[in-house]
Amino acid sequence: MNSQPLAADPQPTATAPQPSATAPQPSATDAQPSATDPRLLAVDSPAAQPPSERPVSPRPLTARPAAGPSPTPSAATGPSTAGNPVLRVPPADPAVAAAYFSASLAFHADVSDVAGVLAGGDEPGFVVVDSRSTAAWEQGHVPGAVHLPTALVAEQAAALLDPAVPVITYCWGPGCNGATRSALALAGLGYQVKEMLGGFEYWVREGFGFESRHGRERRVPDPLTAPEDAEDCGC
Repeated sequence: MNSQPLAADPQPTATAPQPSATAPQPSATDAQPSATDPRLLAVDSPAAQPPSERPVSPRPLTARPAAGPSPTPSAATGPSTAGNPVLRVPPADPAVAAAYFSASLAFHADVSDVAGVLAGGDEPGFVVVDSRSTAAWEQGHVPGAVHLPTALVAEQAAALLDPAVPVITYCWGPGCNGATRSALALAGLGYQVKEMLGGFEYWVREGFGFESRHGRERRVPDPLTAPEDAEDCGC
């Protein structure tokens, strides 16, 4: 029998593996919630913030419509007039129209009205002025009119016209603005003045008598300007 004592069991050495000092540590980002973390979203959402800290979204700015006249009832509620050349521009507001037409009557006189007043025999309350040249006057003029060419208004008006009596001017006809220029010159001198629409042309065409170098004349009324069988046109 072997009398040698058995060798003792080996002891663990002092170099047993130790936890590495460089073992991975949790990163700083691992400890923080990410931008998409539901917990962060729940805290940052407007619903989770106190009302005083909630962001206020700016209201969108809307252009305010420019101020202008209100459309007339016909333009606002009537059928489309885009293809209608008469109503493409709608009629004026009644109040505006009344002011315009009232002013028109303050500036103009009608041939028929002037003739009717002159034929009445009473003091007409106005004087008629023929603003044309001497040659035109001799060719024909309204009976009782004063001959005062526009070019001579400034020089002769004071001698021929009473400033207290309204003046009715006329020239050849609708194609001539001589009566308008005469009325302007007289108004500039302080006279009350109206223009006779139609001028000498419509005076003759409507069948009223006129005077010329040949004496007193009168023509058959033009049926396009006056009724054939009545003295009053009814307008």
